[in-house]
Amino acid sequence: MFLSTVILVLEEILEAALLISVLLVLTRLLTRNSMEHLVIPLAWLPGAGICGIAGAWLYATFTPAVSEWFDYVGLEITNAFIQVLILVLLALFCFMFSSGNREHRTLMLAGMAPVLLCTMVALGITREVSEIILYMQGVMALPANVSSVVLGTIMATGIGISSGIVLYYLILALPVIWSYRVSMLLLALFAGNLASQAVLLLTQADWLPYTPELWDSSNLIPEYSVTGKLLYALVGYEANPSLLQCVLYLASAIMIAFSPLFLLAWKSRKGSEDGA
Repeated sequence: MFLSTVILVLEEILEAALLISVLLVLTRLLTRNSMEHLVIPLAWLPGAGICGIAGAWLYATFTPAVSEWFDYVGLEITNAFIQVLILVLLALFCFMFSSGNREHRTLMLAGMAPVLLCTMVALGITREVSEIILYMQGVMALPANVSSVVLGTIMATGIGISSGIVLYYLILALPVIWSYRVSMLLLALFAGNLASQAVLLLTQADWLPYTPELWDSSNLIPEYSVTGKLLYALVGYEANPSLLQCVLYLASAIMIAFSPLFLLAWKSRKGSEDGA
């Protein structure tokens, strides 16, 4: 029970930690290196944390009712909607950096960026932490599981948060241009992961058609192994992904890869150091 708790909670925490770390890096880089003298206050992060945890408790509380929606596929539909909404917000954030009047763009970025960042992270925390709450409510119904589940949750949370902090400082330790590039590559993979998860949920709910599996790597890296779960959290690993999952994974990753913010990260070294 202890090991199962650590793996499950760590998987959920890592997804949120990856997103938060990368967005924090971009916030710092854009604030320090933007030609528009853009200032993105970090107040969005504690706000996102409070809203996300409150949302997770509400979502977990009303999960029985939500599960009955849409002919008892409410959880799949709602979770897919959350994933798609985060993806849309991420795309909006990346495409706000399009060319145009600099003064107008600066005002728009200063007003919208904190809202988009806060909403993305709050939704991500709601989705991931609600899963942890539901798991703990289920397994802790037996008194014998309480100590191992609590200890496993605390340990996994510590590992997940520490991993996010380490990732944040590792990316910032790179030269500015490569901090941008690594952050945007990770965001592109994260976008693909969101799309793939949404497709899987909607397929399970019969809202999308089943498509052929492209491969089966379960013998090499089982999905439910420690390695498989970590890869799932970081890059959306699936042992037997469907054709539709792969298509939308690539489409979402490419969408972010061709966004103005991503293209800024691949400018010349001089341009990247002088400003975004």
